[in-house]
Amino acid sequence: MSKKIIASVASAAALMAGAANAAPAIKNVVLVHGGFVDGAGWRGVYDILKRDGFNVAIVQNPTLSLAGDAAATRQVIDAQGGPVILVGHSYGGAVITEAGTDKNVAGLVYITAFAPDKGESVNTLIADPVPGYAPPPILPPVNGLLALDRAKMPAAFAGDVDPKTAAFMADSQVPWGVEALSGAVTDPAWKTKPSWYLRVTDDKMIPYPAQKAMSERARATIAEVPGSHAIYVSNPQAVARLIEQAAQGAAK
Repeated sequence: MSKKIIASVASAAALMAGAANAAPAIKNVVLVHGGFVDGAGWRGVYDILKRDGFNVAIVQNPTLSLAGDAAATRQVIDAQGGPVILVGHSYGGAVITEAGTDKNVAGLVYITAFAPDKGESVNTLIADPVPGYAPPPILPPVNGLLALDRAKMPAAFAGDVDPKTAAFMADSQVPWGVEALSGAVTDPAWKTKPSWYLRVTDDKMIPYPAQKAMSERARATIAEVPGSHAIYVSNPQAVARLIEQAAQGAAK
């Protein structure tokens, strides 16, 4: 056998061995929305992930209490029947931090989201506003429920979203429970599970410095893009790309 043929056979064998040793990406993704919205906003991300061969489930968490939302999320996680990449946007980050200790969760992805430590809540994380940033336009609670000022929500929450879509988001917002805002995390999943974090530089709801502090504390793998708090609506490609990276990274 010639040296060229031997080299070719050896090269092919090496490639086959490498392919055999490469862990396949985790294929189950569970998406958790934040406050004031519902799961429909994930449609763009969902479509990309489905096109790329992922099994995707969306939690319609009630956003009335952190415990209730974590329970709803665990129910969806367990229904997947295998390892899951758990994704949370905004307040959904607190939910995945609490629910992500589930044995089927292989990795966490935070999309400009809260990542509380033990005993922290969204309320404690926003108690001291970041200097130079206006506070979110949250109205005083009514019967234990919070809403954003409808006139201010498009600019504050969805500044880079199509204006008609942003207006619809403001008019169709879901009340956010004070109990959810104040729900404290008991056992932060990011302390034991690998995490990824998409930092969004122009976010007016969770200022960039707060995102930076939380993502660094969690020792997350970080990606960064310009955009608004509703980045999952305005730039689903960037969000899906990070989720797919997490699906590959968590499988190793």
